[in-house]
Amino acid sequence: MQILGIDVGFGFTKATNGKDTFIFKSIFGEDADIQFWADFGDDTPTDHIHVTIDGKSYFIGDLAEQQSSVLHFTLDQEKLITDYVKILSLAVAGMFLDKNGAINVPINLVSGLPIGFFKQHHERFNELLAGHHSITYHSQNGQKTTKELYINKVRMLPQPLGSVLDLLMDDNGKIVNKTLANQKIGVVDIGFRTTDFTILDRLRYIDRGSRTMESGIAKGFSVIANKLREKCGVSVELYRLYNAAETGSIKMRGNRVNFVKIRDEVYSQLAASIANDIDRLWAADWDIDAIILTGGGCRDLAQYLRPQITGNIIPVETNRDPRLNNVLGYIKYGHSVWGEAGDE
Repeated sequence: MQILGIDVGFGFTKATNGKDTFIFKSIFGEDADIQFWADFGDDTPTDHIHVTIDGKSYFIGDLAEQQSSVLHFTLDQEKLITDYVKILSLAVAGMFLDKNGAINVPINLVSGLPIGFFKQHHERFNELLAGHHSITYHSQNGQKTTKELYINKVRMLPQPLGSVLDLLMDDNGKIVNKTLANQKIGVVDIGFRTTDFTILDRLRYIDRGSRTMESGIAKGFSVIANKLREKCGVSVELYRLYNAAETGSIKMRGNRVNFVKIRDEVYSQLAASIANDIDRLWAADWDIDAIILTGGGCRDLAQYLRPQITGNIIPVETNRDPRLNNVLGYIKYGHSVWGEAGDE
């Protein structure tokens, strides 16, 4: 039995088995017959994800962005679940299986949804993913490897709980951070499309202070993309702004365009909006002991948001990609529920 944590977000798909992790953009496209393949750079497992699922072949992540003529990317929650979750989840789940390993190894999977979509959609993941699946992986040299997956159980969590569980638990799913377990904790989970706010009071989920807002990093990307279009006449897709926004510059038609000032203004405004949401949502929760900043957008916005928050902020780890915080909590939760044997 194998336990996996998988988080299909609007921006990135993240997955871990507790030892290895994979992150790639949540985009896919039609496959193509590439006449000549050359890659002289460092090769990673997520550089070339070419799979066939249910008789249809897809390029996924970077390969889709570079090679697909028709590309699929969405900021719509319903579409993400119906069109993306199965393809992206199965593709990454199979990447953890040894091609020479046992066939149909049972997989118990933990995933999550934004708080605002959890109640309505959480049961659909089991319908989409549970059962037997056959996935064929196509390598650069034309070789094919077919892996048989058996997803035995699927558990869902509100996404921000993953970050709390990651701080609370050890790798075996045991609660070891007793201080945090006895506190009232607020979580601000900044994702690509959404920002989730939630409160745990001595490990009890508090619904009153838990909401999903449309204030993810994509909101800032949209403003930056509009500014770049006005300035340069080029429409930049949001999923192509990750690295550019981090550096504050982008190369267009051979010329380097600097937009650090624009980015800083946009991020400051977005951070102010999130800080206002915190003040409004948690007005009655003035007794919060600590606030956790997490999520992929936290890497970009934390420096702008921290000065605008009143309270004890748990420091963001600089040696870890914050996009992984939730999914690392999922895997720990999986071990706490199923243990080594995978039984409830």
